[in-house]
Amino acid sequence: RFLQQEDGDYSSACEGLKGLAEEQVRICQRQAEAMDSVKHGAELAIEECQHQFHNRRWNCSTLQGLQVFGKVAIQGTRESAFIHAISSAGVAFAVTRACSRGELEKCGCDRKIRGVSAEGNRRWLWSGCSDNLSYGIAFSQAFVDNPERSHGVSSSRALMNLHNNEAGRKAILSHMKVECKCHGVSGSCEVRTCWKVMPPFRKVGNVLKEKFEGATEVHPKRVGSRKLLVPKSSRFKPYTAHDLVYLVASPDFCDRDTHSGVFGTSGRQCNRTSHAMDGCELLCCGRGFRTAQAEMVERCSCKFHWCCSVKCKQCHHLVEVHTCR
Repeated sequence: RFLQQEDGDYSSACEGLKGLAEEQVRICQRQAEAMDSVKHGAELAIEECQHQFHNRRWNCSTLQGLQVFGKVAIQGTRESAFIHAISSAGVAFAVTRACSRGELEKCGCDRKIRGVSAEGNRRWLWSGCSDNLSYGIAFSQAFVDNPERSHGVSSSRALMNLHNNEAGRKAILSHMKVECKCHGVSGSCEVRTCWKVMPPFRKVGNVLKEKFEGATEVHPKRVGSRKLLVPKSSRFKPYTAHDLVYLVASPDFCDRDTHSGVFGTSGRQCNRTSHAMDGCELLCCGRGFRTAQAEMVERCSCKFHWCCSVKCKQCHHLVEVHTCR
């Protein structure tokens, strides 16, 4: 819903935003400057979800604003698990990036990483601007998790969503990497100045897509006074904090069902020669497909001219386009 607000005009709009829990409204009012990062994190999540699922029956189709993923987001499915994970990761990632860039008053670089590490005859000097992921994660936990916590964590859906939110953030944390700059005579690299940075968000999306493929179906079980989610089948291995979990099986997403938020695959472009999920047989759910010709315009006959440009011609050719019935 932040996507529907004008940039920078969040403070006065916080109370008017529908669907926010009371504590989310308070966070919005207290940290209005961070709402640009929330907006950017939502955009990252949308783009990454659509990239990861572009050739699947469910392709992360958007409606308007942050009703982004339709009603699929509340069905307790495997797709819902990915949505919660990538969304919470997107907010943590964007807020952390804003901290490192000095765009937020309440945070900056992570200065806790300091000191010297040795490796053989070489030394690492921990310095520079390490990404302050701890702040980004804390913000995401406070803001993204609040709707589930405000309703109480006794419901199975809330337990599932909170688990997947955290799994999304852990996908960033577990793939932090070290970047260094060498110092020394003639580039000898006797001393390296190093800092920690987040992985590219595409890497986070790839990790969570793998978790989606191996997600564990769970059901609630009372253990003492607590309700826990346990694997539905004893044949499933126990899931970890990094894995995604879901409560109900997904629909096939073949036919349009606006009540359930399913767009169907009619009209989707398919690959006639592929036997994978993007192939016409699977993507079109056996309904068949239409073939039409479309004109493609591409750059061709490119030549390098000294100095320093590349000039190309435009080539027009017809291609076959296949769409599901």
